[in-house]
Amino acid sequence: MALTETLERDRPAERLADRSDGRLLRRLRDGLPLVARPFLAIGQAIGRSEADVIAAIRDLVETGAASRFGVIVDHAALGFTANAMVVWDVPDERVDAVGAALGGRRGVSLCYRRPRRPPVWPYNLFTMIHGRDRDEVRALVEELAAGCDLAGVPRELLFTARRFKQTAPCYGRDRRA
Repeated sequence: MALTETLERDRPAERLADRSDGRLLRRLRDGLPLVARPFLAIGQAIGRSEADVIAAIRDLVETGAASRFGVIVDHAALGFTANAMVVWDVPDERVDAVGAALGGRRGVSLCYRRPRRPPVWPYNLFTMIHGRDRDEVRALVEELAAGCDLAGVPRELLFTARRFKQTAPCYGRDRRA
C-alpha cells in the first residue's frame, strides 16, 4: 500500500471526494438491485469488480466515510399494509427500560423516545408496528403491552392513512458521476 493510500484512509471525509467511491455511494442510494449478485451488478454499472465493490463498502463503513450500510424494507411490497405508530405515555423512570424491551420485540421496526408536549401530547415513547391488517396490528400491540408490563399505560394507535414516500436518507451534496 502506498503512503498516499494510507493517508487517504486516515481522512474519511476526503474519501467521499474520491470519484469512484462517490459513484458507488450514489448508486447505493437507489438500493440494491434484486438479483442473485447485487454487488456484481453494481460493479458492472460503475466499472468496478464485485470484490472491489464489497471491499469499498466495507472500507467506507470502517473508516467512517459512510456511517452505516443497512436495509430499508418496503413493508407494503411484502404485504404489510396495516402500519401504526403506537404512542405510549410511559412513566419517565421506566421509559428507557421499556423502550429497550419494545425495541427488541417482533413486529416493532422503530422505537424511540420524544419529549412530551403537554397539555395536548402526553406521549413520550413511539413504536412503529407493521401487520397485514389492522386486527393483526391491534393484537400485536396487546401482546407487546402484556409482555412489557404496559397494560395500564395510556397509548394511541395512529394507523397510516396514506404513504407519500419511503426512501433512504441522502446526506451531503448529490454530485452526479
